[in-house]
Amino acid sequence: MRAIDELVAGGRASRAAVIVEALDRLVADLERERIDREIVEGYRRVPETDEELEWAEWSTIESIREEPW
Repeated sequence: MRAIDELVAGGRASRAAVIVEALDRLVADLERERIDREIVEGYRRVPETDEELEWAEWSTIESIREEPW
């Protein structure tokens, strides 16, 4: 594959190292996507209450106020 050859030629690493790094990144990306889907599904099954949303807004405002801008 040309992209791998270019990385190897550019001194990036060996072909095997480039492929291992690419697979590691793919697996990590897929895991993040799975976790994201599970979080969304959880909120669909059990949406936030009005009280939780109010607390989150208050907490955000307080966090911003505490910043030493």
